[in-house]
Amino acid sequence: MTAEPLEATKWQLQEAKQRFSEVVRRAHDEGPQIVMRHGRDVAVILDMEEYRRLKRQEPKPDFKEFLLSGPDLSGLDLTRDTSTEMREIDFEGIE
Repeated sequence: MTAEPLEATKWQLQEAKQRFSEVVRRAHDEGPQIVMRHGRDVAVILDMEEYRRLKRQEPKPDFKEFLLSGPDLSGLDLTRDTSTEMREIDFEGIE
């Protein structure tokens, strides 16, 4: 695959279906090819090498890693303000 183009080529769905071999060749030679339906981008044809590169680049963290990757909150003051009186809540009759 050559250097990435300044802007991906856009194809109407019907044209992409009719010229699919060319779309695939251009994805390999020129970079991503965008397929549009009713004026909206709906799909991208990528060269397999580019697809594999992107797949390697985005490992999916597990939930624990996701939580641990958040901002450092150790400097955050989470102590309760005790200067105001606590209000009482009547829980009778609540099921």
